[in-house]
Amino acid sequence: MANSPSGDSMTQRIVRVLDTFTTERTMQTATDIARRTGLPISSAHRIVGELVSEGLLERDQEGRIRLGMRLWELALRGSSALRLRQAALPHMERVQAQIREHTQLAVLEHEEALFLERLSDPDAGANITRIAGRLPLHASSSGLVLLAHADPEVRERVLAAPLRAVSPETVTDAATLRSLLASIRRRGYVVAPGSIEAVSTGVAVPVRAHGEVVAALSVVLPRETAPTPETAPTPAINALIGAARAIELDLRELH
Repeated sequence: MANSPSGDSMTQRIVRVLDTFTTERTMQTATDIARRTGLPISSAHRIVGELVSEGLLERDQEGRIRLGMRLWELALRGSSALRLRQAALPHMERVQAQIREHTQLAVLEHEEALFLERLSDPDAGANITRIAGRLPLHASSSGLVLLAHADPEVRERVLAAPLRAVSPETVTDAATLRSLLASIRRRGYVVAPGSIEAVSTGVAVPVRAHGEVVAALSVVLPRETAPTPETAPTPAINALIGAARAIELDLRELH
C-alpha cells in the first residue's frame, strides 16, 4: 500500500478511520473523522467516500457516517469470535436464568477485555459493559481472568504500564495485582468488588478450548448480595464454572 507523507500506509489510515467509531460514538461526520484521526480533511473525506462506496461505511441523509452492514458481514465470516459466542450463548442463557443479573463473555484483544456478548435482566443492577465494548484488563473481573492466563509477555507489559483507576477500588499497585493474578490461577475464579463501580461486584471464570484459556465468563452482581473474595464458591461461582466446562465441550465439537 502507498504511504502518506506521514509514513502511514493506506491500510493504517483505513484502520484509523474505523477506530474512530466506538460503542458510544456510532455516528459522526467526515470532518469529525478527520479531526479524530489527524488526517488531512481531504484525505479523510476521500477514504470515507471509498469506504462508503464499498459498503464498509454508510452515510445517512444528513451526511453522517456509521459503520456499514458489509463490515459486519465480513467480520462474521469464519470468525473465531462468532464460533465462541455460538458455543457460549446457550450456557450463558442458563446462567442468566439462574442469576438474573448480567452475564458476559469477553476475550483478550490488544491487551484489553473485549466483550462479545452480554445478557441482562430488566431489573439487573448497574453495569457499564457494552457488546463490542472494551475495559482495561486490570479493572474488571473478566479482564483479571484473561490477564491471569495471558502469555507471560502480555502480563508483564500490563504490570509494567501505568494501571489506571477506573474506580477507587481498582487495583493499581503492580505487586498487589501480581498476587491477585496468582490467586486467580490457583482458585480458578475471581471476585472483584467495586473494581468498576462501587455498587457492583464482578465474578468471572476462565473458558478453555483444548486446554488454553480463550475467554472469560462473568456475572455482575449487586454488591450487597455478591460473594466476597474470601468466601468459598457460591451458587453464582458454581454456575459459571459449570457453564465454562459445558462451553469447552461444545467448542471441541465445533472444531
